[in-house]
Amino acid sequence: MISSSKSVSLMLALPFLLFTIAYSTCNEPFNQILQKRSIRNCKKLATLGAEFGWNYNMGNNTEIDIIFGVNLKETPSWVAWGLNPGDEPQMVGTKAIIAVVQPNGSLSVETYSITSSTKIGCELLPSVVDFEVKRKEAESSNTSGYFTLSATLVLPSAKYNISNLNHVWQVGFFADGLQPMQHPATLQNFDSTDTIDLIAAKNHGIGRHRRHLRMMHGILNIVGWGIFLPIGVIIARYFRKFPYPVKCWYILHVSCQIVGYSLGTAGWAIGLWLGHASRHYAFRTHRILAIFIFAFTSLQILALRLKPKPHDDYRKYWDMYHHFLGYALLAAISVNIFQGIHILKPDVTWEWSYVGVLVVLALIVLVFEICTWTKFLKPKKDQNKQSQPSDNQPQTSVSK
Repeated sequence: MISSSKSVSLMLALPFLLFTIAYSTCNEPFNQILQKRSIRNCKKLATLGAEFGWNYNMGNNTEIDIIFGVNLKETPSWVAWGLNPGDEPQMVGTKAIIAVVQPNGSLSVETYSITSSTKIGCELLPSVVDFEVKRKEAESSNTSGYFTLSATLVLPSAKYNISNLNHVWQVGFFADGLQPMQHPATLQNFDSTDTIDLIAAKNHGIGRHRRHLRMMHGILNIVGWGIFLPIGVIIARYFRKFPYPVKCWYILHVSCQIVGYSLGTAGWAIGLWLGHASRHYAFRTHRILAIFIFAFTSLQILALRLKPKPHDDYRKYWDMYHHFLGYALLAAISVNIFQGIHILKPDVTWEWSYVGVLVVLALIVLVFEICTWTKFLKPKKDQNKQSQPSDNQPQTSVSK
């Protein structure tokens, strides 16, 4: 049986345990900010390194305490968080709370209504929103490393459902007085919307599915175009005749190319859909390179059925074209993968992982090239030695 003192200790410890579980999805410095304000729920947002904490109290009108924060890797001129009462999370129609850094370094926090005019660059100034905002504050702290925006909102239950809440967040680097200027035109900025269930602490909007598709698009292209195709090229170059002939080299080469092409094509198709669904932005260079890669890789794959016979007169010219195009495609694939990583801006491990893959492939090629040239030059060296007369060999002369 548990003693009364132990029971009391357990009851005192339980809130702290629950507090720790609630903060499990956010970074520790942001958790410490939330603890000071007794905010119980916290979630990392999908973009801009943003984090969001909240409490809620349901009644005739739902009251929520919110803290929105971004890491101060780059010092912003303004941060914004808002709600969109419409059918989907988007910038136009959002009722936002924006903290703007003033010329004297102070922070001003006001409410704004984002309209279609704002989207085309018209002036954005403070305005009344359709919910009550109390205790709005902002803080930029080098100690915590966060720019935070906090407030208490009283939401009309008929208009805002906290189990299906469209929220939008944003960061900008230019401001004119109380007017926040245009934010950067990156995918992360355009993607800063979601639908959240504050009760279950889950995201369930179309933005989440779109981000998952982007990740799948990236993974399929890296594995297909960026790993299997180069391995297939290495097999064809080094295991066909020289330096290490392997009888089944052609089967291995074709298998790698087919698997790589299939995965890459699936990723390319997802990319096409994402590009079509992205109404507000486009990445022209990435798309052009992707079309070039798919078109000419398809041409390479057609060699399975259309390549000339070994005895055809133009076979050597076809071989030259096939090899040159293959190497050009590998270069274009590497460039486009880095382009995609730069667009997505995922965790830094993505870029370093792909750099690691390229380094490993480059080392393999270097080792095989050294072996190839060593085996190629050795017979010539031996032949030269045999052709030179030995020092002990008797010299004969012919006299007339």
